[in-house]
Amino acid sequence: MSDDNGVPEVWPTRDSTVVAAMPEDVMAVISDFPAYPEWSTFIQLAEVQSTGPDGHPDRVRFELEAGAIIDEYVLAYSWSEDGRALEWRLVSSALQRSQHGSYRLEPVEGGTRVDYELEIELAVPVIGSLRTRAERRILVGALSELKRRVEAG
Repeated sequence: MSDDNGVPEVWPTRDSTVVAAMPEDVMAVISDFPAYPEWSTFIQLAEVQSTGPDGHPDRVRFELEAGAIIDEYVLAYSWSEDGRALEWRLVSSALQRSQHGSYRLEPVEGGTRVDYELEIELAVPVIGSLRTRAERRILVGALSELKRRVEAG
């Protein structure tokens, strides 16, 4: 499927999980970027480059190593006023042309529902089904690792 200009449409990959913790506890783990290498399989380094007026990180540099895929990239973040959502977009990368994502937290019985959305476009063209599978793997892994980290306290 493509838009009116013949450009392929890209649909984000989405998933969610329920974490047995309050939204602020989940967001505390999400926003502690320097700790990502402690619990995220593929993140080797996460370095806050700048913070916004609200004190939240607004630019973070990552080093990723996932098998043969090695990338260094910078993401720009925006945070919701209620502290229950954040979105990001790619600033720079060696392998990615674009990346958009978000976490949205919703209190539910038994904890917090975490909705995660991710869309990645690599600099090298990749067949849509392969891109979707890679996004799905990243998304499912990130959610399960986040859940494990938050619930471990």
